[in-house]
Amino acid sequence: MRILLDSNAYTQLMEGRPEVTRVVRDAGEILMSSVVLGELLYGFRAGSRTEANLAELRVFLDNPYVSPITVGPVTADRYARVSVSLRTKGRPIPSNDVWIAAHALETGADLVSADRHFEHVAGIAWTRIPARRPK
Repeated sequence: MRILLDSNAYTQLMEGRPEVTRVVRDAGEILMSSVVLGELLYGFRAGSRTEANLAELRVFLDNPYVSPITVGPVTADRYARVSVSLRTKGRPIPSNDVWIAAHALETGADLVSADRHFEHVAGIAWTRIPARRPK
């Protein structure tokens, strides 16, 4: 199975959450959207563990089962279609999440995320994980 990790799934994976660890361990390929990478890098640079988080991310991305993917014309078309569909339904979601959904649709990957609003994206394969509990 091919999966695409949302930023909340990556965070939970790094925390060792068993629900996410199991999904990742069973995947044949793990995709990382450039949009997710941007969200993660923003969080790292705004936090107090920047260097440690960056080092951990580099190790993760160096794994041969992990493939970063970038936004291209096909992704942009999927983004437009998803945005229009959600607006028509009266169910808009954050713009970054539309890009992430577009990547999942483009690649045929199962999106792994705790964000419930992905249930409104038509045609997406979504593996819902539990929301992160506050510490």
